[in-house]
Amino acid sequence: MAISKVWIEDGCTSCGLCEDICPEVFKVEDIATVKEGVNFNDFEEGIKDAADSCPVEVIKYE
Repeated sequence: MAISKVWIEDGCTSCGLCEDICPEVFKVEDIATVKEGVNFNDFEEGIKDAADSCPVEVIKYE
């Protein structure tokens, strides 16, 4: 399945876990953000791991 969109819903606690797992896609400063211009298909496994590992379950993708 190709990932075409990744986003972070309200409720991020800025724990940094997503950036630790997949720094190519996620950046954490005050809150976690998804980097612009990334080919999500290149990092599908990391995106899924980050979403599954998020303690507040706010990382979404389709």
